[in-house]
Amino acid sequence: MESGKWKVKGGLRPHLNCISIKTRSVSHNFPLSTVNFQLQNPEVLMTYKRLTILCGHYGSGKTNIAVNMAIDLAAQRDHVAIADLDIVNPYFRSKDSEDEFKEHGIRLICSDFASSNVDLPSMPADLYSITDDKTLSVIMDIGGDDRGAYALGRLRDAILNENDYEMLMVVNKFRPLTPDAESTIEVMREIEAACGIPFTGIINNSNLAGETSADDILSSVKYAEEVASLANLPLVLTTVEEHLYDDLKDQISPLFRLKLQKKPI
Repeated sequence: MESGKWKVKGGLRPHLNCISIKTRSVSHNFPLSTVNFQLQNPEVLMTYKRLTILCGHYGSGKTNIAVNMAIDLAAQRDHVAIADLDIVNPYFRSKDSEDEFKEHGIRLICSDFASSNVDLPSMPADLYSITDDKTLSVIMDIGGDDRGAYALGRLRDAILNENDYEMLMVVNKFRPLTPDAESTIEVMREIEAACGIPFTGIINNSNLAGETSADDILSSVKYAEEVASLANLPLVLTTVEEHLYDDLKDQISPLFRLKLQKKPI
């Protein structure tokens, strides 16, 4: 399967060389103002479903992608939210980018204990607004593996009945338990069984944190394509940190540029 080629209709489709900049009013309990929003990835204009669900193994990088996608989506639509349902790993949380969300008028749905010193598997009080409020466009950050997916399972019936979602498997070939396509597919099936929702696509987020090179990302594309082929799903995109983007933009398509989230001290 070629990177970025779709086999299914609808969904999160990359459109290359398109730019959409939107001027709008910010609400969601934040002061009203007129703000000019620019797409973080003008080279890859994504067409999002109402719900975009990001799942994957521990350390696959779901949260960084969720934060970047929420900001990207806020440049295209009103009423954007990011839902942090990661009850498995409390260290990297979407809530750590709360100030940036306010700046872009993005609503944050998360546990009251997120980014606190209390390590409890707690769900957001307004969890069901994700499925009940059809005016919201939501990026959902789900905890690692099947344990995190059980939380998503609470919304299963509503998500499937509405059928306006993408559930994307975030893969990283450099994680110890998903070094090849077969082991990654096994993790995918565990997540699907736990939440009862089928995946619709693959995101290649292979990286070695601060040690990642352009060659590392190039070498990961074949792995991601093998995962997509075995799963019979499209490879939606490959991600890259900002400083490597120019080195890879002519070699990988579609390529989604990431501004990395920083953990507050």
